Amino acid sequence: MPQFLVASDLDRTLVYSNRALALDVPDRLAPRLLSVEVHDGKALSFMTETAAELLAELAAQTPVVPITTRTRTQYERINLPGPTPGWIPPYAVCSNGGHLLVDGVPDADWQREIRARLDAASAPLPEVVEHLALTADPEWTHKRRVADDLFAYLVVERAELPAGWIDDLTAWCADRGWTVSLQGRKVYAVPAPLSKSAALAEVRRRTGAETVLAAGDSLLDADLLLTADHGWRPGHGELAETGWEADGVTALTEIGVAAGEEIIRQMLARVRAGAVVPVTG
Repeated sequence: MPQFLVASDLDRTLVYSNRALALDVPDRLAPRLLSVEVHDGKALSFMTETAAELLAELAAQTPVVPITTRTRTQYERINLPGPTPGWIPPYAVCSNGGHLLVDGVPDADWQREIRARLDAASAPLPEVVEHLALTADPEWTHKRRVADDLFAYLVVERAELPAGWIDDLTAWCADRGWTVSLQGRKVYAVPAPLSKSAALAEVRRRTGAETVLAAGDSLLDADLLLTADHGWRPGHGELAETGWEADGVTALTEIGVAAGEEIIRQMLARVRAGAVVPVTG
């Protein structure tokens, strides 16, 4: 039974695209980067080499659980550094809680449980997809996507979103057991029972971990941070932009890939100490 369990969002929390690196130092002073995602022969996501070393040490000491809104296919492009070559996290959560991977393999029991929760508490996915098709103007909507037959999202021109459109969509979805989140250029519509915190609670139940440490940057990560015993959010992202704060959640000032490194450093320090110390910030 591990004392600690580390759960973290991926994009803009642990790993960063070129656009999100925020390297605001002279080129000669920029940190060395390690590619952790390749797609169609192109490197897409990065960590600092120091962050990679810290993460490998952290994963050697306690279970590290990636928790992401990415689909399973998108998640499997990520190659996180670990304590051994070819390391696979013992647990991983994809599709915002829709899939629980155990040693890289989807857990059928969890999929049945999630399907039962969705059927009981949320309107069917096709109803929401149809509403998005009717209300999202093609002039400012670049892409429409359905993720793993669980939720939907749009890629939009954020500056051209009509005033009040997000609020109207949020209210419409809330009446049907769905939530809405605007992250960068993506508008997510997600069934309320589909949450990172629910999947994290299941992993905690299975491992028996005493203390959960978590990190995330977006509104879809808020429930994850609130479920954990201690959490971290970077100085960028939806949570920072809205001034979101909570007891036991450290609000870092670092942004970009430097924030990812600092999150891992502070998590590792907490695990090394092996004791619960109140978090401020």
